[in-house]
Amino acid sequence: MDISERKLQILQAIITDYVKSAEPVGSRSLAKKYGLGVSPATIRNEMADLEELGYLTHPHTSAGRVPSDKAYRLYVNSLMSKHDLSPEEKEIINERMQVSVAEFNQTLQQAAELLSDITKLASFAMTPSASCDTLKFIRLLPVDEATIVLMIVSDTGNVNNTTLKVDVPYTPESLEVLSKSMTYNYKGTTIDEALKKSIIADFNSDLEAMSPLASKIMPNFMKTLEDMLNVNLYMEGLTNIFNIPEYSSIDKAKAFIELVSKKDEFAKDMLQRDDGIIVTIGDENNDSSMKDCSLVTATYHVDGKLIGKIGVIGPTRMNYSEVTSIMEYLTENLSKSFLLSEGKEIKDD
Repeated sequence: MDISERKLQILQAIITDYVKSAEPVGSRSLAKKYGLGVSPATIRNEMADLEELGYLTHPHTSAGRVPSDKAYRLYVNSLMSKHDLSPEEKEIINERMQVSVAEFNQTLQQAAELLSDITKLASFAMTPSASCDTLKFIRLLPVDEATIVLMIVSDTGNVNNTTLKVDVPYTPESLEVLSKSMTYNYKGTTIDEALKKSIIADFNSDLEAMSPLASKIMPNFMKTLEDMLNVNLYMEGLTNIFNIPEYSSIDKAKAFIELVSKKDEFAKDMLQRDDGIIVTIGDENNDSSMKDCSLVTATYHVDGKLIGKIGVIGPTRMNYSEVTSIMEYLTENLSKSFLLSEGKEIKDD
C-alpha cells in the first residue's frame, strides 16, 4: 500500500499533535485542530491504513493513535521542516558561547548546559580522542624551586597544564631553552606520534648538560600526552527527564539514569557515530535500553578538523525539527567563535 499525500498530511498532523500533548491522537480532534479538509470518518480510515503500514500504534486503553518509530523516521527523513530560531534564542546562544582557547573544555561543558536549558532534555558534550591532534607548542613555567608547570597546547586549542615536582636544580633560562627544544622536536607531530618519540635521543651536544632536568620532565610529559588521549564527557540536565511524561514511572526514570551513568560505554558509542547531525530513534540505537529513546548528535569543526561532539537524549516523542535546528546553530556558532578566538578570519560561504 502506497502512502498518499493525504496519508502523509494526516501522519504529520498526528506527529505534531502527539509531540505537543503526549496523548494519543483521535480523528475528531485531528479534524478540528488541523483543518485537513476531510471528515473524521475519512481520517479514521486513513489512520487505520497507517496503522496497518506500521506508522501508528494503538494503545489498548485509548481510541487514539500514537506514532511508531517508523513514523518518526519518515518524519525526520522526509516530512520535517526546518525550525527557525527566534532572535532571542540566537542571542542567548551567541552570548553564552564565547569560546576561550585556554578554557576549551569549560566552553564545551557550557555548550551542554545551554543545550539542556533550551531543549529541556538531557544533553551531553564530549571531546573526541586527541590522538590526531597536532602539538602546537610546549612551555615549562617556573613556580618555585621544586615546582614547575608543564603547558601543552595542540592545534585544536586543547590546553593541558600539569604541575610537576622536580628534585634537580633549574633556572628560568634552562626551562626556556628546554621548552624551545621540546617545541622544536614535537611541533607538528600528532600526540600518537609524539608518544613514540624520545626527545633525549634528539638532544644535541649543547643540551647534554640539561639531560638530568629533561629526564625528570619527560616521563611526566609522556604521561600528560597519554592523559590528553582520554575523552572528556560532560552530561547536563539529567533531571529534566522527570518532567517528561514517558519517564513518569520510577522504573523508567531509574533505567534512564543507569544508562547515562555508564559514561565509558556511552562515550565509546558516541565516538563511533557518524559526522554531522545524526538522529537515531528507538530500536535504531545500539543499546537495547535506549529502545524508548531518541538520540541526536552533532559535530563541529575548525579548519576541517573535528573538535567536539554534542547531543541530546530524550523520548522518541521529541521535537526533532526544533532540536536539530538548535544543534545546527549551536555548532556553527561554536566553530566560528573558536576561529575568532584564535584570530582567524571567517570566510563566508
